[in-house]
Amino acid sequence: MSDAPDERAARLQAAFGEHRRDLHLHCYHLVGNVPDADDLVQEAFLRAWRARDRFEGRASVRTWLYRIATNAFLDSRKAAAHRTTPAGDLLEWSTEIGPYPDALLADDPQSGVAARETVELALIAALRYLPGRQRAAFVLCDVHGWRPQEVAAALGTPVTAVNSLLQRARHTVRHHAPADPRDWRRPPLTRQDEEILRRYADAADPPSLRALLAEDVRITMPPEPPVVGIDAVVAFLCRPLDWRTFPGSANGRPALICYLRRPGSPRYEALVVDVLRIEHGKIVESNAFVGAHHVAAFGMAATLEP
Repeated sequence: MSDAPDERAARLQAAFGEHRRDLHLHCYHLVGNVPDADDLVQEAFLRAWRARDRFEGRASVRTWLYRIATNAFLDSRKAAAHRTTPAGDLLEWSTEIGPYPDALLADDPQSGVAARETVELALIAALRYLPGRQRAAFVLCDVHGWRPQEVAAALGTPVTAVNSLLQRARHTVRHHAPADPRDWRRPPLTRQDEEILRRYADAADPPSLRALLAEDVRITMPPEPPVVGIDAVVAFLCRPLDWRTFPGSANGRPALICYLRRPGSPRYEALVVDVLRIEHGKIVESNAFVGAHHVAAFGMAATLEP
């Protein structure tokens, strides 16, 4: 780049502001939850800022930022003290997966691109089965549409190695995500979904809940074990607890943001985000993400007054 240093810095800041939401979604695919995506985006910007004098403009700033974020992710994987191979249904036991608020996509200055991004929870979970370099190659190629040559340049590896990474990654993802890639995309939230969410939030007795649930309904809520079957789920949801809830949406699904006031506490505390999967007018699954950090991803407070 031939710009003066001040102009280069201003151009980088402007480009980062333009692409930040898009980059954040890329980081979410890599790490699987919003707080870690926030950290990865920040690390990417810091690395880009330090390297701004070396950016020569041969690639777009967006591509350059994606490369930096991807390599920051891979460096974090190398630095991890313990790496294990996942097993079982990660939505049942992994605390590393979290919801992605749809509002973050709506706020994207490139919303036409972001609206087509793949954020189905089954895919986000499937990506956790991939080692770091396989995950990076798959996300760049099969989610963002990069060519293998571009991924090779980003990862500093031969094209043949990228093709091998992709082959292994696709084989693994096929075993854990919907077979049709069209089912990886954010589905439209319907009025029926919103109505079922409202009724679910208002349901205060077993008959009201049973009318909304499929017979084989399942609640996942790591680190606690899942609750499976309509009888068990109704009993679980009808416990006498003091909740305040707010409607939302995440990963293209209706979501309920939940605060709990424990006995003797003066405030409601942010506790869980429930993301519902609805099929044929019935709730077939609720993926409950436990922790105030998941609530904070929706821009909600940590506590509420009564």
